[in-house]
Amino acid sequence: MRVENLYIYARTLVSWIGTGVLLLCLSSCGGKPVSSEQESADCTQQATTCEPRYIFGIAADDYQIDTCRVHAGETLSGILNRHGLSSVQWRAMQPLLKQNQELAAIREGGQYYTFRNDTALCYYAYRLNRRETIIASLLDSLYIWRDTLPQHTQRCKAEFTITSSLWQAIHSQNLPVELALELSEIYAWTINFFALQPGDSVRVLYDELFIDGTRTGIGRIYAAHFYHGKRWLPAYFADEQTLSQYMTDSIQTAALQTRKSIAGYYDEQGNSLRKTFLKAPLNYKRISSHFSYARKHPIYHTVRPHTGVDYAAPAGTPVVALGDGVVSFRAYKGGGGNTIKIRHNSTYETAYLHLQKYAKGLQVGQYVKQGDVIGYVGSSGASTGPHLDFRVWKNGTPVNPLTLESPSAEPLPNDLHPAYDSLALHYNRQLSATK
Repeated sequence: MRVENLYIYARTLVSWIGTGVLLLCLSSCGGKPVSSEQESADCTQQATTCEPRYIFGIAADDYQIDTCRVHAGETLSGILNRHGLSSVQWRAMQPLLKQNQELAAIREGGQYYTFRNDTALCYYAYRLNRRETIIASLLDSLYIWRDTLPQHTQRCKAEFTITSSLWQAIHSQNLPVELALELSEIYAWTINFFALQPGDSVRVLYDELFIDGTRTGIGRIYAAHFYHGKRWLPAYFADEQTLSQYMTDSIQTAALQTRKSIAGYYDEQGNSLRKTFLKAPLNYKRISSHFSYARKHPIYHTVRPHTGVDYAAPAGTPVVALGDGVVSFRAYKGGGGNTIKIRHNSTYETAYLHLQKYAKGLQVGQYVKQGDVIGYVGSSGASTGPHLDFRVWKNGTPVNPLTLESPSAEPLPNDLHPAYDSLALHYNRQLSATK
């Protein structure tokens, strides 16, 4: 049987017995399993004394296999040439490379594998990430395919108490760091994460992802209870698929699939946790000046209104739009220095002063989305040091950004509440269950 014809057979075999078993065989024979990170920067030849095995669907025992790392300044053509690819083969590969640019987009430190027989380089494989590898057949029939390791999920529950920060609490419990990022996103419109207090706590239900038994990250967060400000703040994920499991009316279930997507996180009343505005437009060190109608100006030494909040932050810190809107002003404005204003709707407008510079390409009239970077912290205008002077107007009247009550996004429709209540009850039972 020709080697290239073994591909379909090998892929089927791999699906039967599992990639992990095949790689375990390779490891037990002194070779290096394909799914593990290789420490050496040099090529290492793999032993070939096992029972017949397949790697990426290739009959591995027919080849000498080298596992290598990309060195600084190396190119794909240089790598393949060094491993024996002929100029004829390289020219023949060009159409494939144009259609599969990931194969040529190698990076320093990236892992790759070469398969040689006695006379030529036959296969080249480049590892895109922990799960995916792209492989090129360099035999008479040139073609490219991907090998994807199976990913498994495990439902997990975590509980922890915050003593200093969310990140530190998660790290100290040896929990996935991605939890901090995801929880910060879910509660971005509800909790000021710079104002967490010792004793705040979290219960969270989520999926962990595994490849070859190694934890590689987290999947969906399904539910969370965040204790902050002397009250519990629930968050439940709901979409069409999850809610349909709690519906007994088939007609209503079918109609649900035709609606505008409802996927998102909601509180116990079915209100979206996504608000019109973020709690703050940047990551800041401290608030250096509060909203006031009678503040002594640090430069002019006169008492005057300061209808904004000053966030002290290092120069160059990204500043983001507090909410969706249109840029209504972008220019240097007296003591405010480089200033941006965003009109969010007929009611709200925000301003960002003393910027070092604007985001590249930002223009008046441009539509920006919540969280888009619009500029960078600076000290332009009348300023004693790097900070952001942030201001909000409601119906033309200045309001304190720290007490701004942000309206919610669209809540769940009333007819979905019975199903949602059942879903939330299901999550609550899982979060409350003892381990």
